[in-house]
Amino acid sequence: MCGFVGFTNHINNASTVLGEMMDTIKHRGPDSEGKFVDESVAMGFRRLSIIDLSENGDQPFHNEDDSIILTFNGEIYNFQEIREQLIKKGYKFKSQGDSEVILRGYEEWGKEILNKLRGMFAFVIWDKKKDKIFGARDYFGIKPLYYAKFGETFMWGSESKAFLKHPAFVKELNETALENYLTFQYSPTKETFFKHVYKLPPAHCFTFKNGKIKIERYWQVNFEEDNKPDLDDWVKTISDTFKDSVQAHKIADVEVGSFLSSGVDSSYVAAVADVDKTFTVGFGEDEKYNEIGYAKEFSKYIHKENFSKVVKPEEYWGNLKKIQYHMDEPLADPAAIALFFVCQIASQQLKVVLSGEGADEIFGGYNIYKEPDDVDWYNHIPKPIRKGIGAVAKKLPKKHGVNFLIRRSMDLEERFIGNAYIFNEEERKDILKIKTKAPMAKEITKPFYDMVQDKDNVTKMQFLDLHMWMAGDILLKADKMSMAHSLELRVPFLDRKVMEMAEKIPSKYRVCDENTKYAMRKAALEACPPITANKKKLGFPVPIRVWLKEDKYYNLVKKYFTSDVAKKYFNTAKIVSLLDDHRAGKYDYSRKIWTVFMFLVWYEVYFTDMDKTNA
Repeated sequence: MCGFVGFTNHINNASTVLGEMMDTIKHRGPDSEGKFVDESVAMGFRRLSIIDLSENGDQPFHNEDDSIILTFNGEIYNFQEIREQLIKKGYKFKSQGDSEVILRGYEEWGKEILNKLRGMFAFVIWDKKKDKIFGARDYFGIKPLYYAKFGETFMWGSESKAFLKHPAFVKELNETALENYLTFQYSPTKETFFKHVYKLPPAHCFTFKNGKIKIERYWQVNFEEDNKPDLDDWVKTISDTFKDSVQAHKIADVEVGSFLSSGVDSSYVAAVADVDKTFTVGFGEDEKYNEIGYAKEFSKYIHKENFSKVVKPEEYWGNLKKIQYHMDEPLADPAAIALFFVCQIASQQLKVVLSGEGADEIFGGYNIYKEPDDVDWYNHIPKPIRKGIGAVAKKLPKKHGVNFLIRRSMDLEERFIGNAYIFNEEERKDILKIKTKAPMAKEITKPFYDMVQDKDNVTKMQFLDLHMWMAGDILLKADKMSMAHSLELRVPFLDRKVMEMAEKIPSKYRVCDENTKYAMRKAALEACPPITANKKKLGFPVPIRVWLKEDKYYNLVKKYFTSDVAKKYFNTAKIVSLLDDHRAGKYDYSRKIWTVFMFLVWYEVYFTDMDKTNA
């Protein structure tokens, strides 16, 4: 696991600038560094040594005549298999790692190498003979890849913060991204919060040639149910496929551990992986926010040692600026901070951990996936009547049941944009002082819904989450929080072979009346006790709703909400009203408050603090 940066060379001091950009992402690779600079490009690399610990694994990686140069971040789990194929074709290798396999594979197959890779990756290749830059991001978006163009300069990297060190970079807030973020709690398109900086989407590659960038998709999820196998057959298939993935994800020349919560996903990973150490964090003594007791009991059950930490409120709030700095772009998921701390304690013991991300999106694990069939009789009420009821409900005070009437007045494509729906279009325009041309939420989600318009509702929701929520929220925080501690995080559920198997599982075996992730939970019973395998999905519990009612944190947030920056972008009376009403117990506005607050913290880090430092 590593980090890289690069740019087309139009400056005299390219090596110096490249070094400053590399220093910005040193946390991604503290073990070594490397540069390649010629008259056309500058490419830098920071290494976290995991496979082939010798200097032969260093990057940028060159072929014999320096006509192809590679920087690569990630792990290729089938690299040995591809390596053997290339050796039979006459290629000679000077290293034992996976980086050279990508380079040689590109020499042999060009961009078709992408369809042979099993793993997580982002890489960029300078192809000198063809005078082009080629880059790609893995199937699910586990590893990040940002790019930007300012004038003649095209730049790319593992983290967009590195671009700030380049003299061509112009730092401006992308106000459109801010408005979209208020709805989704993350940036839901390829745009970032910096103008002219973009994220390469998952399962996409790019070619930059003659000053122009071409982006194309090279792989796609394809849900096609296979109803021939019965439930028992699917359970066995899931078990066998997942075991194979876990074993592949354990390949390393260093020790591997595992995160552990009270849920089935991380428990299943930890049990099957047979690692020696598990890691858990919690908050206070309330079991509602503290899973440490469970984790220790489960670790005993699988005969492993558990390392845990109770995160104090002062620690949580005291690290918010550091966390938003590492995040690169605002993320309003409170679990991101919890993940920061579990990565911190794991990094004190080892370099690689396994985690359970992806199981919910692939196997149908979120509780909201049951919503389309909940209270099924209500769906039979004619749509015009439901819409009328919903219109009336919107005018009622926020109480339990009112939101149900509003949501059920809309089609799935209107009401479901993913696992977070913070401010709707009307609400976000009400609190924003600025005017943007941000698209409506359903305009952003429509292309994905169009791809699965003939599928059932559960499949539609999964498909949307796989393409948006997972990459924009789940994997963003997984990568950035682990890399903040120079820790490699691997996700065995997010494996191409697992996905190709799971996309054939009938919907009734994914989500049913009894539970979510139905077939997967039954597979987990082989390694986990029933209380674990059948446990309801909780997410990562963080008590922000409680903290926001305490004087100390209420006053801290209010200071941000009444700041000059807040006055520039928001109608401050509106956002302060949310804070006051939450404190008074009128309604739980914690997620709305946190979304605005995290943007203001991020802005302070990247604009206020940095501008003062550089003044």
